[in-house]
Amino acid sequence: MSSPKHERTGPDGVGAVPYLPLSSAADVPGDQSIGRLVGDATQHISTLVRAEMELAKSELVGEVKKGLKGAVFFLIALTVFLYSTFFLFFFAAEGLAQWLRYRWIAFGIVFFLMLLVAGVAGFLGYRKVKKFKAPERTIASVKETAAALKPQRAPEGDLTTTRD
Repeated sequence: MSSPKHERTGPDGVGAVPYLPLSSAADVPGDQSIGRLVGDATQHISTLVRAEMELAKSELVGEVKKGLKGAVFFLIALTVFLYSTFFLFFFAAEGLAQWLRYRWIAFGIVFFLMLLVAGVAGFLGYRKVKKFKAPERTIASVKETAAALKPQRAPEGDLTTTRD
């Protein structure tokens, strides 16, 4: 990981996503050897990859929390549906049958009310899960890094390259 002065806390104050210092005040550009420059570049690429992994992790944690909230509604829907198939709700149907002419109508009404409750809970769970978003900052950062690391090709008419 990078040094403590290069750490930043996220908006929730948890975890730090390291960032790369763009330049060092102590280094003079003309005083560095090729080996030192390659070593620095390797270290910066390594730090950049770790920072992108940390960014992806921090974004996905938030999305997983949203998914768990949506999953709770699906569990509620499943529970209500399962209870509606048990004899536990017979008492409601029997109570309703006291006012209706036929018992089977009372049982049908109770069954359809339970299906309605399960449908509403399932719809609420679907709406919560539908709010999932892709980790857009991570995707943009990875694309930017890939574009920066891709070797630049010289134009065909460029005379600065020599061919043997």
